[in-house]
Amino acid sequence: MNAVIHIRQFAWPDYADVTKVWKSAGRDVLPRAELAAKLVRDPHLFLLAEHDDIVAGVVLGTFDGRRGWILRLAVDPAHRRRGIARRLIGELENRFAALGCPRANLLVMPDNVDALQFWQTLGYLPLPDVLCSKPISTPTTP
Repeated sequence: MNAVIHIRQFAWPDYADVTKVWKSAGRDVLPRAELAAKLVRDPHLFLLAEHDDIVAGVVLGTFDGRRGWILRLAVDPAHRRRGIARRLIGELENRFAALGCPRANLLVMPDNVDALQFWQTLGYLPLPDVLCSKPISTPTTP
């Protein structure tokens, strides 16, 4: 019998379970303070998937008023190939649509062939944009 996958919004008591998923998937753990600052804006876009009452996958989304961004999708390797990532992304896309979001973006490393293939099966196509990034340091007081 197949277990039910339940998608729901993150709550702080889930943090330890979410960090386990990130670690098992080889992702860095988002520190509590950074996550707390993000959740001020759109907490309903941080979703988790429970499989057999175990947190098996997570996705962090954000909406800047113009574009949705899909960040930090991770599924515990022990729970892969059960449609968890697709379900998480489907629910996130529904929530983006409810906000009037016209487009969702995400970043994939160019050598991650499996991820590129996964995203393309969901209709996400690579664009020739160039990512530019700059670390912003905390201002010092004079």
